[in-house]
Amino acid sequence: MEWLELIYGFFMANLLGYGGGPSSIPLMYEEIVPHFGWLTDEQFSNMLALGNALPGPIATKIAAFVGYDVFGWFGVVLALTATVLPSAAALIILLRIMQKYKQSPVVKGMTLLVQPVIAVMMTVLTIKMAQGPAEAIGIWQTLMIAAVAFAAMKWLKLHPALVIVAAFAYGALVLPYTI
Repeated sequence: MEWLELIYGFFMANLLGYGGGPSSIPLMYEEIVPHFGWLTDEQFSNMLALGNALPGPIATKIAAFVGYDVFGWFGVVLALTATVLPSAAALIILLRIMQKYKQSPVVKGMTLLVQPVIAVMMTVLTIKMAQGPAEAIGIWQTLMIAAVAFAAMKWLKLHPALVIVAAFAYGALVLPYTI
């Protein structure tokens, strides 16, 4: 019944992933890697990097990739439906509620307080994802690559897709000779 696991994994991750892709990525990671074992840490990391280089929402790209990997084209349909359905239903319901109570301090407070939770979830995911490269190429080279990538996006205003392509090039051209 792997197709039911596929639906369950993506439905739950996206049902609880308030705030879109950034908040659902750690939840999807938990379902995809440790819980069901559909991908390894390295495979998830590569898929996430490639997915971020492509246009469109990251959650649907993750769902399509894993769905196809697990159950073929039918898996793509199942995973995408399980990914989009919670958001679509919640959007319709929440927009009606938000319109009714948009001036409420409770509603304003809820939306502000969830942001630190998402930041913590992304930090935990970043630490987990950095452990593989740190073990493979060393902590200092991992930190140097992360710092250069951050600087390229923050101060040089390079698009993340270009930074990812540069990282792939660096990995292909330089890392084989340093490991």
